[in-house]
Amino acid sequence: MKKTFISTSELTYAAMFIALMAVGANMAAIVTIGSVPLTFQTVVAVLAGVTLGKKVGTFSMLGYILLGFTGAPVFAGFSNGFAAIASPTFGFIISFLFIAFFSGLILEKTNNKTKSAFFAAGFVGLLFNYGIGVPYVYFYTFFILGVTDASITAISLGMVPFFIKDTILVFLAASLAAQLHARRIIRPSLQKAV
Repeated sequence: MKKTFISTSELTYAAMFIALMAVGANMAAIVTIGSVPLTFQTVVAVLAGVTLGKKVGTFSMLGYILLGFTGAPVFAGFSNGFAAIASPTFGFIISFLFIAFFSGLILEKTNNKTKSAFFAAGFVGLLFNYGIGVPYVYFYTFFILGVTDASITAISLGMVPFFIKDTILVFLAASLAAQLHARRIIRPSLQKAV
């Protein structure tokens, strides 16, 4: 029997995370904490990596991004296509691929899948999110908008409330993922190392 790149069940999991990303991206329309919009894109990308593994998690994020690029209003603020590409937050959208891949990779390589391991894998994904997204915001602000007095330090400091929010959400996601893992409700490929 020929092995396929992705099984039907993995495709189903990927589709579920594509839908979760679309919902998580637009939670800001419903809930804000002060001036910080409460979106769940980053945490859903982390969950995709740590629950689906690097291959299927990354595939789900690629599906989400391609769905948005083809015109479905799945990005934050119900944006899509060129509106997302021509946005200062485009770097964050691209980072979802890296979040899922590296969160999944780290967890797959970890033998002792404790809550701390899930958090560490998710936190590395979060670092990729800000490591790609913040420099892109600076690039966009300086080169596209022409704001010559923009500084990477000022832009980075403006991201602190978001980083704190996302760190808390990644911690909660790690707790959830560890529970799913302990109850064997997640993908079997992550169970092999136990």
